[in-house]
Amino acid sequence: MPDILLIQPPIRDFYLTTKRTIPYGLACIAAALQGDGFSVEILDALASSRSRRIDLPKEMSYLWDFYAQPDISPIALFHEFKHFGLEFEKIGEFSANSGAFLIGISSLFTAYSNEAILTAEAVRRHCPDAAIVLGGHHPSEMPEEVLRNRCIDYIIRGEGEQALPILAKTLRDGAPLDKVPGLGFRKSGGGIHLCPPALIQNLDDMPPPAIDLINAKFYQRKKSPCAVAVASRGCPMKCTYCSIGCASWLPFRLKSVPKVMDELERAVFGAGARFIDFEDENISFDRKWFKALLDAIRKKFGGLGIELRAMNGLFPPTLDDGVIGEMKEAGFTALNLSLCSTSPEQLKRFNRPDVRSSFESALDSAQRHGLESVGYIIAGAPGQSACDSVSDLLYLAGKRVLAGVSVFYPAPGSADFELCRAKGLLPGYPGLMRSTALPISDSTSREDSATLLRLGRILNFIKSLSAGELVEVRADSSQNPVAIAERIKVNCTGKSRDHESRRTAGKLLLALFMKDAKIRGITEAGNMFNHLASTDLCILFRDGLLREVF
Repeated sequence: MPDILLIQPPIRDFYLTTKRTIPYGLACIAAALQGDGFSVEILDALASSRSRRIDLPKEMSYLWDFYAQPDISPIALFHEFKHFGLEFEKIGEFSANSGAFLIGISSLFTAYSNEAILTAEAVRRHCPDAAIVLGGHHPSEMPEEVLRNRCIDYIIRGEGEQALPILAKTLRDGAPLDKVPGLGFRKSGGGIHLCPPALIQNLDDMPPPAIDLINAKFYQRKKSPCAVAVASRGCPMKCTYCSIGCASWLPFRLKSVPKVMDELERAVFGAGARFIDFEDENISFDRKWFKALLDAIRKKFGGLGIELRAMNGLFPPTLDDGVIGEMKEAGFTALNLSLCSTSPEQLKRFNRPDVRSSFESALDSAQRHGLESVGYIIAGAPGQSACDSVSDLLYLAGKRVLAGVSVFYPAPGSADFELCRAKGLLPGYPGLMRSTALPISDSTSREDSATLLRLGRILNFIKSLSAGELVEVRADSSQNPVAIAERIKVNCTGKSRDHESRRTAGKLLLALFMKDAKIRGITEAGNMFNHLASTDLCILFRDGLLREVF
């Protein structure tokens, strides 16, 4: 039986991106604990194919205006709200059977903090004598709120590899707790004790993550295991929407290239990983270091078919044709590029530079080297114009790049979180601080944000069409809408899950959109319906497409 059990809780949301839920942080903490002589087990509640539809929380009921109707078209957004992973009682039972004296629960994102709390409550019911500690970004930034729950004994602020081994030894030895770095707890006489966030001074001092404790069979791509790597921590930029660069206690640090390679070798040769996602905030910022890492990867893994991504996004000014060529040789298959916005006013609010020149150069290099590209924009931020976001989409429409639309949410610890607080825009419930919840309604309304998400889907569908298919869409846009509706119904009846029938229906929906700027969906029975969307934004986008694409 393990001394310590580390738990990744389940998630409740409209969708789950499995390859981005690998419990890398818990594996890093587990390795640090093992280095101090503790036995550790990871219970990954998300490493399960179990999911079930659940009722939308009442605080999210306004979302039914946007997501209520199921849509089988290729430009659909969300509909079913689900519980992904193990049930809370199962987690409690597993915890009791583990016999662990210390149980750590990951609470990375405020949007899913309620699931972490429900996990802790289930663990407490089954393990009345175990010490329960929550760590991650949410307790780091909102410790008082977490410690209001009496089932939680401790919280860790900052980097858990530094703090949790010390906490485990302190509890085992019965020593005073007030010197444990990053620790927070309720004091016996009232009030809360909070230490400054725990910080690792030299990342190379930490052991490689205990990836053998991760369920590699669950995290697979093309029948091979996936892996996550983090080669740096912190970010030197100070973007107002991000809590990482704004954290004064969290400096930007790099692991040495040999240290990163040791970690990658364990993933590739030890676990058989063939897909690796670097989850760094700004992995290419130090260009010399990044090129040295790419060279080492190419030399060590060349010919093995390793696929690399940096899905958190790359800052275009750190890239040039030489770097992108080396990324291709090392195994990168796509560039995930952070554009943010093209509006000078919005970029000033975000404390971001205009990167269009380097963005376009990166796209040219990506095409030259055979890499796909995705360009990410932010929409719906406080004070942001929805019309500017349409302009961002139309800018991407004219480039060889897919559009990634990220609806703004206030991240605790960021400057924009405090701005939202000052403007009275903060959602009243932590679970609303996610993009799918369309969390704030300011100069960009929730209806505008939902519209921008759908326009992004329309744009990417257009980019999937050949020149010949675009000619078909132009021809169909002159037809009578009633006739097109009948063609959709005939095409979808009995074939709603067939890729080609959905694609054909999508082209017909696109033809109608180009005709009257209305966003429609398709029911399981093949009937069309109108989505709630901003008429003005749809017309602005449609007219721009007529100039840029059609």
